[in-house]
Amino acid sequence: MDKQNKAQINMRIPGMRRPRSFGMVEKPKDGKKSMLKLMSYFSCEKKLIIYIVLVVSLYVVCTVTAPWLQSRAIDIISEKKYSAVSPILIVMLVFYALSSLSRLFQDLLGAVLSQKTVKRIREDLFKKIVRLPIKYIDNHTHGDIMSRMTNDVENISNMISQSLSSLISGIFTVLLTVIMMLKLCFRLAVLSCSTVILTLIVTKYLSKIMRKFFLKRQILLGSLNGIVEEKVTAYKTVAAYSRHEEVVREFEKNSDELTKIGITAEILGGSMGPIMNFINNIGFVIIAAFGGYFAIKGITSIGIVSAFIIYAKQFGRPINEIANIYGQIQTAVAGAERIFDIIEQQSEDRGGSLNMDNAKGIVNFKNVNFSYKEGRQVLFDFNLDICAGQKVALVGATGSGKTTVVNLLMRFYDIDSGEILIDGINIKDMNIDELRKNIAVVLQDTVLFSDTIKNNLKYSNPNADDEAMLKASRASNCYNMIRHMPDKFDTVLTQEGQNLSQGQRQLLSIARAFLAEPKILILDEATSSVDTRTEKYIQDAMVNLMKERTSLIIAHRLSTIQDADIIVVLDNGRIIETGNHDQLIEKKGKYYELYMTQFEGNVI
Repeated sequence: MDKQNKAQINMRIPGMRRPRSFGMVEKPKDGKKSMLKLMSYFSCEKKLIIYIVLVVSLYVVCTVTAPWLQSRAIDIISEKKYSAVSPILIVMLVFYALSSLSRLFQDLLGAVLSQKTVKRIREDLFKKIVRLPIKYIDNHTHGDIMSRMTNDVENISNMISQSLSSLISGIFTVLLTVIMMLKLCFRLAVLSCSTVILTLIVTKYLSKIMRKFFLKRQILLGSLNGIVEEKVTAYKTVAAYSRHEEVVREFEKNSDELTKIGITAEILGGSMGPIMNFINNIGFVIIAAFGGYFAIKGITSIGIVSAFIIYAKQFGRPINEIANIYGQIQTAVAGAERIFDIIEQQSEDRGGSLNMDNAKGIVNFKNVNFSYKEGRQVLFDFNLDICAGQKVALVGATGSGKTTVVNLLMRFYDIDSGEILIDGINIKDMNIDELRKNIAVVLQDTVLFSDTIKNNLKYSNPNADDEAMLKASRASNCYNMIRHMPDKFDTVLTQEGQNLSQGQRQLLSIARAFLAEPKILILDEATSSVDTRTEKYIQDAMVNLMKERTSLIIAHRLSTIQDADIIVVLDNGRIIETGNHDQLIEKKGKYYELYMTQFEGNVI
């Protein structure tokens, strides 16, 4: 199983193997609904929004009033009242200065609102991700989920900081400009606003097309990130098989598709500005022609016509700005849809309120049926009784259902029918944290974090003291290794513990399981990829770990489970044999065939 499908699971027990992903289906949601949800995040910043509205209002008032003052100055000059010009010019200067300052504060406050809003979005998204059912993580590429946390959130941040304040000021500017135009000359105002209908028709038509392409671009970007993440994680395998050219071709194929969709999206987004500018120029022609005619006829003054030219520009500028940033807004809305798609997912079922105090570790599977995907059943009428302290091994070919049994016991997946009981209590009635706190896992592929050895060991039990950690490290045969580290327990491991050997990582994982003090232990074959000497250390540590604990072992090397109390042989999701090693050898059934294949090289 590839490392990508193992990397992210329940946060307490890292590295559990899971079944193959079955893919995902992206379903676009209502953009208006997503925008409303996005706006709901502003409710915690009411004061900041009030400040923005006040600053924007000041900016709009100054911007709309200045052209009227200019028209007054022109009319006074035309009337040759030169002494009255200076006061008006001074007032105009003050209004323009206030307009510039308010614009500056508008941008600053917008940036603050953006960062505070996306902080809450990131927190909500991450809180949801760590509470998602394992099934959701399995069915979505990790690169796509990461893309929602990075690219989509960043697009929302850019939209809020760069576009939101422009949107608010644009609406206010249009409203006040229309009021001023109607006040100065009703006829000219109606003619000036005639282009609005054309603007709305064009905007509505293009927006439908643009939204589809921007959403598709975000989906493709998430898919491309998934490819990069998978290939980087598995780079050793890529290099070992000299698959560099194939990997590059796969990347280029997806990159080309993203480029085509991206170019189309950007062309559509960029076309809004020139189209709106052309419509506004039509408005200038209308004002120039009819304004001049009205001035000749004495219906209005030259100063008012000059003001209308400025107002027409102010009236069109917000629309142009919105048109120019429309692509950015669409990208942000598409990203918000993808983010809320995760946030609105149903969290992992936390189970009931019962705990496992004084648990004995008796496990019963009763008539369990399970399928990862409807129509593809994996376990059939699975029945298994495990006594407290018993050592039970699960053997069988790949795909027989061994890992599935463990996944169901941990409640990484819920069964279709039947019951799983611990000490006679259905695990669905137990609090899921309590359930997993009493189960420890040691895997073939160990997951360690970029942190100190101490914190990696205490990951299973944060409340463990140094004495307990020292005891666990000695019992797991890794104390001498830690003692020779540069900073001992404070030595920082690189990502996934790459500065340690496979055997050293396994010993640390056993120590981590020791520190959890579990009632039930799950062991995946942990010695298949280490040398003989290290294998002995690991086996001895595992024997210590299994003492007085109920142990469930997924066995690949049959030599390691010959002393198991019960060996359960699985085939295509069904139990076909049970018994101890000697009994199953004597039966000469499936277990005998597997055993002989491993130890005598017989071809079955």
